[in-house]
Amino acid sequence: MDYFSLIQWPAMVINILSVWMLTSQSKGKRHAGFLLSLLSNLLWVIWGWHVQAFAVLGLQIALATLNIHGVRKTESNA
Repeated sequence: MDYFSLIQWPAMVINILSVWMLTSQSKGKRHAGFLLSLLSNLLWVIWGWHVQAFAVLGLQIALATLNIHGVRKTESNA
C-alpha cells in the first residue's frame, strides 16, 4: 500500500477546517486557521513531491507564504 497517497485526505480535511476558521470573527480562531493552513500546506507539499505534482508544489509554497504573512499579522494584532 502506498501510504504517501493517503496524505491527501488529512490535507484536504485540515484545509477545509482551516478555511472555516479563517472566516471567524475571533482573532484567535483566525490565527489557529492560519496555523492549520500551514500544516495543510506541508501535507500537500509532501503529497505533491511524492506524486511529482509540481503545480501543486508551487501553489502550496505560494499559499504557505501568504499563510505565514497571516500568522504574523494575527500575532501582531493579538
